[in-house]
Amino acid sequence: QVQLVESGGGLVQVGGSLKLSCVMSGRDSSADTMGWYRKAPDGGSDVVGMISGCGITTYRESVKGRFTIPRDNTNNTVFLTMNRLKPEDTGVYYCKDVTIHTYGQGTQVTVSS
Repeated sequence: QVQLVESGGGLVQVGGSLKLSCVMSGRDSSADTMGWYRKAPDGGSDVVGMISGCGITTYRESVKGRFTIPRDNTNNTVFLTMNRLKPEDTGVYYCKDVTIHTYGQGTQVTVSS
């Protein structure tokens, strides 16, 4: 059974940093496109960024220069490093294996001012 488990969320002040992790089990995800998504408090959901199997990354405009998505294929893990956090970054962050359309359960990130 394929499973994605996120961790690393929490409460952080404006300008702070967090590093989220997403570990996949049950499948070798090294060739898959992986994405991070955010569900905002108002219920809206958007893509934060993605990394392809060959390491090409794309990001939504609002996080460019602040967020990165590295991956560790040896440990079947994708990360979301978030710097200079803003209140509007608050939400539940999900990782998704885009290739097989599978989501994790999400981890809460709250940025307080």
